Amino acid sequence: MPRASIPGTPTTLGTPTTPDTPAVPDTPALGGSRWNTFPATGTTLTAREFFTATEPLLQGIVDDIALSSADIAVLEGQIRATLGLGTRETALPLYLGPDSASAARELGAQAETIGQELASWSTEALERLLTDPVPLPAGPLVVRSHCYGHLLTPPAANLLLGRRGGPVSMQLYNEWLHQLVLLRDALLPFTNWQDAPLLITPTGLRHTEPARDAFLTELLVRQIRHTSIVAFARNVVTGTTGPAGYGFEAGGGTALPAVLDQPPLTAPRHLLTWRPDPSVGEAATYVAEVQDYYAAPRTLVEDLPPAITTSGPLAARPVTAPVVDGTRTARIEVTHDGTTAQVDLGQALRGHRFAHHESPAAGDAPGTADAWSALRAPGLVWTQSGDVTLDATAQDDLVVLALLGRLYPENLALRPADHSTGRSAARPAARTTTDGTSPSRLTILVNPTQAH
Repeated sequence: MPRASIPGTPTTLGTPTTPDTPAVPDTPALGGSRWNTFPATGTTLTAREFFTATEPLLQGIVDDIALSSADIAVLEGQIRATLGLGTRETALPLYLGPDSASAARELGAQAETIGQELASWSTEALERLLTDPVPLPAGPLVVRSHCYGHLLTPPAANLLLGRRGGPVSMQLYNEWLHQLVLLRDALLPFTNWQDAPLLITPTGLRHTEPARDAFLTELLVRQIRHTSIVAFARNVVTGTTGPAGYGFEAGGGTALPAVLDQPPLTAPRHLLTWRPDPSVGEAATYVAEVQDYYAAPRTLVEDLPPAITTSGPLAARPVTAPVVDGTRTARIEVTHDGTTAQVDLGQALRGHRFAHHESPAAGDAPGTADAWSALRAPGLVWTQSGDVTLDATAQDDLVVLALLGRLYPENLALRPADHSTGRSAARPAARTTTDGTSPSRLTILVNPTQAH
């Protein structure tokens, strides 16, 4: 998928003519019904590039209602109300409370952060367009934009529909506001949202509407699945669908969970990071080797081999399998003294999403297990005989992630070591179930520096 920058001038010249080459029509000039500087279909833009390409709509509003600097605060209040959470005018009625699911909290925080930044861009653009207007050589803009139910603040309604406004300015603003809402929502899955490549068509981001509707419906009515976040992100970048998975590749890069280059203790559980990679060509979906972890083979902690004294930290790296029918798997390969253990990356990411976070003062469990022995065990390691701690304080983030993929993910925890007292505080008796059928807690102890 080729990348494209926004043209530097409103009109892009066509291919020069020669006696042997027929003329290629120039790009239509801005004005009339042409309200954007989007490049050809099939290209991608970053958020900032997309925003800049929609500025002619703002220019049309400035011209139609003779906008003054005193009016900017009204439109700024409108965009902040639309992109904010908890307002009457919000375009995302997502309630966030202390008991909200972690995915909803992460996506809600994204919405707030991105919305505030887009609102700031909007105010800056309006201030600039008052003195440095976008030329509209084809005449004043007149755009038909269907109503999408975005509520206006009373001051904005008065400005756009009152004596100075009317149908022209209202529809120009409606189209611009809707494109900004689509932009904010398209960026929600990405930690580095300003770098994510967005597929653009002649109608902007309207092609994302069906996928966006499905994504937001699931976010608002149930605990959204990670595969649904990935599916929406893939549609935003490629405009296509694909198998359910935990990440994907597209032309020019990969979108995989953020924890791959952040500490597991503090990394987002559900968000993706776009990682540019010019070597990526064909599209592919990353899938877990075992879809139902409950049915995967297991090894009891009590059956692990005795701990082996290891010198120094373990080494880990991700390795990928070839693409087969549009999907691929990946593993974390951990080595020590010439011995290698491999853990499915999909299961590791599942473990990271499921793991609880404990306070350093929680104290050690009565039982312990060796991290290297666990990593080499077949299947998923678990126990029903009492809580167990695995010490990974000397290991790097990728080794910790591999451990999260080797341990049975129900009743799994991450805890930073408490070095302030030289040892962890005492803890009550092991948390075991009365019927003996549920797994006891497995806690991975990590270095406190991995929490930053």
